[in-house]
Amino acid sequence: MAALPFSSISRHANSPLHYNSKSSITGFNQRNSICWLFFIRKSNSTRALRKLVVKNVASDKRQELNEPLSEQGTLDNFVADSASIASSIKYHAEFKTSFSPEKFELGKAYLATAQSVCDSLIINWNATYDYYEKINVKQAYYMSMEYLQGRALLNAIGNLQLSGPYAEALRKLGQNLEDVANQEPDAALGNGGLGRLASCFLDSLATLNYPAWGYGLRYKYGLFKQLITKDGQEEEAESWLEMGNPWEIQRNDVSYPVKFYGEVISGPNGTKQWIGGENISAVAYDVPIPGYKTRTTINLRLWSIKVSPAQFDLQAFNTGDHAKAYAAMNNAEKICYVLYPGDESLEGKILRLKQQYTLCSASLQDIFARFEKRSGNTVNWDTFPEKVVVQMNDTHPTLCIPELIRILIDGKGLSWEKAWDITKRTVAYTNHTVLPEALEKWSLTLLQDLLPRHVEIIRRIDEEFILEIISKYGTHDLDLIQQKLRKMRILENIELPNSVIELINNLKKAPASEDVKEIGLNDNDIKATEEKEDDEVGEEEQQQEEEEDNNSTREDTDKKTEWTFKVDPNLPRMVRMANLCVVGGLSVNGVAEIHSEIVKDEVFNEFYKLWPEKFQNKTNGVTPRRWIRFCNPDLSNIITKWIGTDDWVTDLQKLAVLRKFADNEDLQLEWTASKKRNKIKVASFLKEKTGYVVSPNAMFDVQVKRIHEYKRQLLNILGIVYRYKKMKELSAEERNQKFVPRVCIFGGKAFATYVQAKRIVKFIADVGATVNHDPEIGDLLKVVFVPDYNVSVAEVLIPGSELSQHISTAGMEASGTSNMKFAMNGCVLIGTLDGANVEIREEVGEDNFFLFGARANEIAGLRKERAEGKFVSDPRFEEVKTYVRSGVFGPYNYEELMGSLEGNEGYGRADYFLVGKDFPNYLESQEAVDQAYRDQKRWTRMSILNTAGSYKFSSDRTIHEYARDIWKIEPVVLP
Repeated sequence: MAALPFSSISRHANSPLHYNSKSSITGFNQRNSICWLFFIRKSNSTRALRKLVVKNVASDKRQELNEPLSEQGTLDNFVADSASIASSIKYHAEFKTSFSPEKFELGKAYLATAQSVCDSLIINWNATYDYYEKINVKQAYYMSMEYLQGRALLNAIGNLQLSGPYAEALRKLGQNLEDVANQEPDAALGNGGLGRLASCFLDSLATLNYPAWGYGLRYKYGLFKQLITKDGQEEEAESWLEMGNPWEIQRNDVSYPVKFYGEVISGPNGTKQWIGGENISAVAYDVPIPGYKTRTTINLRLWSIKVSPAQFDLQAFNTGDHAKAYAAMNNAEKICYVLYPGDESLEGKILRLKQQYTLCSASLQDIFARFEKRSGNTVNWDTFPEKVVVQMNDTHPTLCIPELIRILIDGKGLSWEKAWDITKRTVAYTNHTVLPEALEKWSLTLLQDLLPRHVEIIRRIDEEFILEIISKYGTHDLDLIQQKLRKMRILENIELPNSVIELINNLKKAPASEDVKEIGLNDNDIKATEEKEDDEVGEEEQQQEEEEDNNSTREDTDKKTEWTFKVDPNLPRMVRMANLCVVGGLSVNGVAEIHSEIVKDEVFNEFYKLWPEKFQNKTNGVTPRRWIRFCNPDLSNIITKWIGTDDWVTDLQKLAVLRKFADNEDLQLEWTASKKRNKIKVASFLKEKTGYVVSPNAMFDVQVKRIHEYKRQLLNILGIVYRYKKMKELSAEERNQKFVPRVCIFGGKAFATYVQAKRIVKFIADVGATVNHDPEIGDLLKVVFVPDYNVSVAEVLIPGSELSQHISTAGMEASGTSNMKFAMNGCVLIGTLDGANVEIREEVGEDNFFLFGARANEIAGLRKERAEGKFVSDPRFEEVKTYVRSGVFGPYNYEELMGSLEGNEGYGRADYFLVGKDFPNYLESQEAVDQAYRDQKRWTRMSILNTAGSYKFSSDRTIHEYARDIWKIEPVVLP
């Protein structure tokens, strides 16, 4: 068999990974002048190759592939035509898949096809990183707890420009590419927008040729698989790894130790050593990420836990204590079982922290190893930030900051000053939320037990930061200092260090004429550098002033007590991870213009006043490859035809050209026909997944996103209930005249322990069960909840959607990215001025966006009004709640759900998310939607202008901004 396209040389676990392409590899040029590399392995065996029997699905006849696998194929003569690809697929089907050899059914066809594609990806992947190492380029490392990748097959062959040849090859083998691709499970590595954004960024990084690498965890069971039953949402473990993952390569030679618990001991010269405790190993699984029309193929490195067989207690097993035998192994392996394990219990909190630290520690050790290898014999740590930048995707990877310092000090022997300086120039932070509960806080006691060395480092950072605040604001107004520290400290409700208290009290006693100019921290010693007054007055006059000052100081000291920082013994002592990110990061960015303003004006206002230069906006984007070019080829072909080029796929600004054709009747006819074809696909999909039959002639109205009260699926379904009630009050003729037929589609997962969100899912399903079986209503209204919403489901729903709802309480959604995907596919939006909605509305035009609801700057006042009992509910809102309580939607008691919308105060009460306040305006906006939809020419124009105006929301634009403003990296094109 020919040499593998990567080196099989074993390397030490702590050395950086570097693959050498030993085999002689050549490429071939396609019409796009892109070099794609394939190879056919030669068998070293002299035995005859077995015949491969293939089942032809179309004819249900067995087809025998008599052609033997080529023993002459090499990279020198390989051409990426359908015949050569078919030969590659046949090789993998016979020798690599875990299926019986006599059949070539869909599951086997998928694995063989994926492995064939991976052959070319690996070669480009190796070439990419060989070149990066050769030129020692600065590299960005994206750290994220989740990546919502979706299926890889169609995306990979699309980026490789090989969709046609692969489709033809599979036809020759009796299969259909789309059917084969549908065998692939979605990678269960993410949940919502955070993970989808991370995956879009990887696609853009590769496409734009930026040197980068992603890091995450390899979750065995994902978040969960969602089932919708008569009881609402039920969860079961994901099975995405059940048949293996052909897109990953396990790197047994790349593993790093990760430690928990233990103790810190002091050594000579102030050195520290973290010893004892619980030790695990993180092993790397690599997933290639190909760029579009480029050889650049970057890496997503996922960590899993490797446990030594020595951890299995054989003696306990043989004595019948099986639980004890597996205890150590299970304790380690569970770290990578589930994304976001429930953290209601102490065990759940510990597990989440272990996950976060495993990601940070293993990834940073890997980065250090790569930096040292590229540096050669002489490592200059001052250049580390010139070669490495780490982007933390939200607060989950915050432990990168103390871990980076720990490695530099304890592992590399650097001083605190140098390690802290390097860290502040290396790590950057993206904020994704303004919700207080999502700005992570961890118990200091828990962190102290689990990561004792890191708590020492965090305390030191906190102490230095306190001194910086004092240096900035002085001690003249101690109430001001109290306020600043309560908002800005990393440690919450924790006493100030004694050194800081002593410093402040000493400064209070110091003569008023002595100004503190600088406060420095050197290990545990605090010193104040005082600047003496210039001697501009006579000696006698100066002595007299000093006497008066001393007398005044003594009098003041007698009157005042020592200053202390008050803590509340009834409140927990916490570590505020977001504050640590701001203090330790080189930059802080929001993800939409309105969100970034809220970050500066509210969430981190005190930090913004201190470091305004740190704060930036980077409006999110989505990759146009997956989210229009590949998921909506019908519309993509129309766009290419009217624009005159397919360059828009990598230069989305070219979509703006469509604006001048928005009123063209020919384009409108093509556009409408394309949307209709996509709606027919959606209708078929809904029948398959839910059993409900819907009419593609109705408006398809979609809200698909994580189920959360602030996203207000409850507002949507209450609007539908009101619509249904009004329909029931009319005759059939009146109903048909008044209402536009609608199919209202929901999708999204409620977190397993989020009770109120699960009530909302149950409510939507119950409304659907009632409405969809009402013969009086028929096709005039359907309500469908699509179970287990994921990327693959979105790729079906979004192209066929006509109205999409993005209706969160204003000021609570950081950005959103599904709004961008819908607009890109010609879907009109209804929404509030929240997140990226603000910018989408600006780009597509106010007349092409249905706006309603309170504004972000009004929310606080409206909540205050509610708390004071001044809010007067709209009669229509009271009417719909009464209707729900009437039992029309079944016997389930919705009192808790309806009760959350009532009252003026109390947890889970008082309509915190302002559903009742926005309800009447929402109904009016929905009436405007109906009116616009009746005029199909106007609606189609709006649809075209939404696509044309979506050009700003490409992740390519976002990545260019990150690279230019934060990461300071340049594209690197392979020679």
